[in-house]
Amino acid sequence: MRPVPCQPWADAPRAALRRVCGVLTDIDDTLTTHGAITPDALAALHGLRGAGLNVIAITGRPMGWSEPFARAPAEGGWPVDAIVAESGAVALFHEHGVPCTEYAQGAATRSRNLLRLRDLAARVLREVPAARPARDSAGRATDIAIDHSEFAHLSTEQIAHVVAVMQAAGAHATISSIHINGWFGDHTKLSGARWAVQRVLGRVLDDELDRWVYVGDSTNDQLMFGHFPLSVGVANVMDFAATLNLWPTYITESARGAGFAEVAVRLIGVATHRVDAGAD
Repeated sequence: MRPVPCQPWADAPRAALRRVCGVLTDIDDTLTTHGAITPDALAALHGLRGAGLNVIAITGRPMGWSEPFARAPAEGGWPVDAIVAESGAVALFHEHGVPCTEYAQGAATRSRNLLRLRDLAARVLREVPAARPARDSAGRATDIAIDHSEFAHLSTEQIAHVVAVMQAAGAHATISSIHINGWFGDHTKLSGARWAVQRVLGRVLDDELDRWVYVGDSTNDQLMFGHFPLSVGVANVMDFAATLNLWPTYITESARGAGFAEVAVRLIGVATHRVDAGAD
């Protein structure tokens, strides 16, 4: 069995946590549990906002799926500063109380890529007969998604075959806990995080990497795990232990939404103590 190079989240030094200004988080099986946000995870989001910490969700889910959760909390949305959807391609946020949707690619590029994506999807379904498009495919603007664990099931070999087909066509391909996402373009979860922090908060993420916590759960979070000193895997990240090359620095005791809540509770406690103590 491969050694796990993660430390318990409970061991993260308070001195480092006192500097934290925000949380970047994956959604599926990190913030949500089996497709839904649980009360503890939703309370964690509200608690982070109440403690003055920014939260930006970054997901492979489509724009259409993400829109309801990007609404203002009073309209049923989540208390987050932004949602970056489709693996860094689409940002949804509010500006002066008005909902905004922006794209990393221009309209002409998206139109060209849409044709390529349709061809790619047909090729994947032809070459991997067991493959099925993700049920949220209708809401996608810049990528395709193949279901491997949400409503359908693909073997490890079939997942690898889908990835190979996507890459052979010149597409990027990543594997989340539920989908295989493929897209054309240079955007990533990391570029999406940089974009959202700059666009929504007016700050430069690379100037404050040690002030952000990244929380994720699967192989498509590896770029983020490797980039942030305070990266955290919820406990179900161990489902991908055999395929992870870049591990989070820390791991929670709990899985999925409960793991996210575990991260938030500690950050809220440190932030509250910092305010009570009058620290910077």
